[in-house]
Amino acid sequence: MKKADIGLIGLAVMGENLVMNMESRGFTVAVYNRSTEKVDHFVNGRGAGKNIIGCHSLAEMVSSLERPRKVFMMVKAGTAVDELIDQLLPLLSPGDILIDGGNSHYPDTIRRTAYVEEKGMLYVGTGVSGGEEGALRGPSMMPGGSPQAWSHVKPIFQAICAKVEDGTPCCDWVGENGAGHFVKMVHNGIEYGDMQLICEAYHLLRDGLGLSNEEMHQVFAEWNSTELDSYLIQITADILGHQEADGEITVEKILDCAGQKGTGKWTSITALDEGIPLTLISEAVFARCLSAQKDERLKASALYHRTVPAFEGDRTRFIESIRRALYASKIVSYAQGYALMRAAAQTQSWNLNYGGIALMWRGGCIIRSRFLSRIKDAFDRNPELDNLLLDEYFCSTMQSLLPAWREVIAYAIQVGIPMPAFSSALSWFDGYTCASLPANLLQAQRDYFGAHTYERVDAPRGQFFHTNWTGHGGDTASSSYNA
Repeated sequence: MKKADIGLIGLAVMGENLVMNMESRGFTVAVYNRSTEKVDHFVNGRGAGKNIIGCHSLAEMVSSLERPRKVFMMVKAGTAVDELIDQLLPLLSPGDILIDGGNSHYPDTIRRTAYVEEKGMLYVGTGVSGGEEGALRGPSMMPGGSPQAWSHVKPIFQAICAKVEDGTPCCDWVGENGAGHFVKMVHNGIEYGDMQLICEAYHLLRDGLGLSNEEMHQVFAEWNSTELDSYLIQITADILGHQEADGEITVEKILDCAGQKGTGKWTSITALDEGIPLTLISEAVFARCLSAQKDERLKASALYHRTVPAFEGDRTRFIESIRRALYASKIVSYAQGYALMRAAAQTQSWNLNYGGIALMWRGGCIIRSRFLSRIKDAFDRNPELDNLLLDEYFCSTMQSLLPAWREVIAYAIQVGIPMPAFSSALSWFDGYTCASLPANLLQAQRDYFGAHTYERVDAPRGQFFHTNWTGHGGDTASSSYNA
């Protein structure tokens, strides 16, 4: 019997579709699921007549694999991954490869890579983005872990992933230990930001300009032929045009109470740990939390009733201003996300290829868009670019977008339509491009009440001072450090 090229554990939607994808590319796949009836159902159903080997135990699956054995785990992130690793390790041989394709938190992947390598095996933690359709037709894949594993999994990963126009695969080696899952986490954080920005634009179009769903469907369809061309803009147009059997618009029937699975929160927490102001993505996370307080919001809306006045300006011109403000805010979201990747790469000693990451996201994934080619171009021009806003294209583009951006946010504030992601993006931009912030006063306050010291404009950086502000304090200062 022919041995399988790879084994996959976990036959939920993503797992099944990845198996079908791999088999369609000429690979033989051994499959296992804890509920073995799922194995039989899959092999005798979607997998019937294909090069798929159904297995009823982990030992059976491992024994059916070519060496070095490659085992793709598609199970729920968390303790389930650790438990499965401990069950598999005794069955494997030195040089065999464990692959975690779930949304694991990158510190867990750092720990697991070290643990598996200590046992003589190799470990890959790979982000997989694109949902069920991407898994079947070609996802974006972001692998990291044991570098020696890449040559063994590369032919499979690059065969099944999405491709850009010239055929370049949307998958390449990201870096050691948790680098792949880290980049996937940032991807998901940016996804939170993109979705929130689109929702805020929709809110302003609906309540601020009074557009119908059909009109908004047309607006988003038109936007998808501009710099905003992306998967999320495309599906937003589709959603706004979707009707129920009775002719009612589906999106209007959906409760405004959003869920989340935690990857956006992880991104914000990591940004705080790294000292990176990831304001837009954090506001997107908080917006979901606020939406979940539906009952409280209903009570508050009754106490603080407001009516949005009818828009009296040029709607066509203002719709274009919203589009421009959306693009400006989107640029900020990616600038912040890339700043976080740069900081974490320094902390973790990862050598991330930032242009390559933009290319990996160019196809297959949820945030795929035309715009990502601009980011790749920026890092091609300067691989050491500190921030996207310092690139020539993004600098000139932001300057051209700024008037519309300010106009849109000012209007939303005046009429009471919340736009936390749009407005936090602009506040960050204004802060980032401001040569003199009021942190001098903040440092004086810290020194006044806690003797935390400060630097001076008339002394070299790194030299700290303390003032006896009241005349009653001593000369002793707190040691200087940054949390």
